[in-house]
Amino acid sequence: MAELNTGDGDGKKGGKVRSKKSNSKVDLTAMVDLAFLLITFFMLTTTLSKPQSMPLGLPDKQDNPDEKPIKVDENRTLTVMLGDNNKIVYYMGLFDAPIAGPKEIAYGKEGIRAELLKRKKSVVEYSGSADKGLIVIIKPGKKSNYRNLVDILDEMAIVGVPSNAIVNDFTPAELKLLESN
Repeated sequence: MAELNTGDGDGKKGGKVRSKKSNSKVDLTAMVDLAFLLITFFMLTTTLSKPQSMPLGLPDKQDNPDEKPIKVDENRTLTVMLGDNNKIVYYMGLFDAPIAGPKEIAYGKEGIRAELLKRKKSVVEYSGSADKGLIVIIKPGKKSNYRNLVDILDEMAIVGVPSNAIVNDFTPAELKLLESN
């Protein structure tokens, strides 16, 4: 049981003799019980924050030799290469005969996002259908960091690019371009 001491007087010795007052006692047991009940209630009724994740489709591990490779229209394909020091290079179409680029660009609203929106609009005009939209191939280099990959995937989600792929095979010309300053 908890007690609250109020003291026994003014601290002087001697003088008039007064009658002794008994100390007041406050029982805090009920307040402690209430505190634990409230803590338990809030712990059980709150929802924990759920991790935010982006769906990422990965290919099967087994290659089927009977499957034919899917041919993709190069007019709908944008390739984004990620290098070290937040370097990002893109080109539209094939590397040997690009429609646009290769060009180094920055991250963010005025950089890659504006380019993705522009290319997405031009692909819809070219194909005449929103079903055949832009396809983005993301190629992270060996020196690129995880944050850059997450940033480019966030840009894909913001712009609304439905088809993107993360690929790790570079041509020698692409590697030379990515490593050049």
